[in-house]
Amino acid sequence: MSLACHDLRTPLATAHGFARTLSRTGSLGEAETRYVEMIEQASAEIGELVDALGLVAQIESGRYQPALRPTDPLAIARRARELAGTEGIEVAGESGAPVTVDAPAAERAIAALAVCMQRYGAVDRVHVGVADTRITLEPVKPEAAPVVLADDLRDLGAATARAVLEAFGGSFELAGEKLTVRLPAA
Repeated sequence: MSLACHDLRTPLATAHGFARTLSRTGSLGEAETRYVEMIEQASAEIGELVDALGLVAQIESGRYQPALRPTDPLAIARRARELAGTEGIEVAGESGAPVTVDAPAAERAIAALAVCMQRYGAVDRVHVGVADTRITLEPVKPEAAPVVLADDLRDLGAATARAVLEAFGGSFELAGEKLTVRLPAA
């Protein structure tokens, strides 16, 4: 799987790069500009999927070596909101106790969980709370819970999120509609 992900990167980078080049020429019509923007966006999304597959392959093969550093969980939650690229994610709380995680991976994981909750639970707003070494996300609707927890593998982002967070010692607990992600203390 890692080899496939690596080999997909080159043609994907080529397509994305040429789409960006075309968009910068300024010589495209309105429709062509929109199409090139769609190609850029789609190729960026494919790149993220390839990265997620590669990361899961590393974790499953025992080759994942996260860059663990003390991090503020509130900063993780705030960056996750930005990365989600969707409206309706609210972050509340105070700076928690420092956690030892690979911050960029944790941020992408929390973002993926929030997006999954919106997509499969049909919720407009996801509330992300931070307290101590915990990040809570709610509401996890009953129909979305198996997908969010990666028990029903229909969302690569959620499955990757769980694998990544557990790889550096995180844990998950669902109580009612509240998902609590506990991160390892620094």
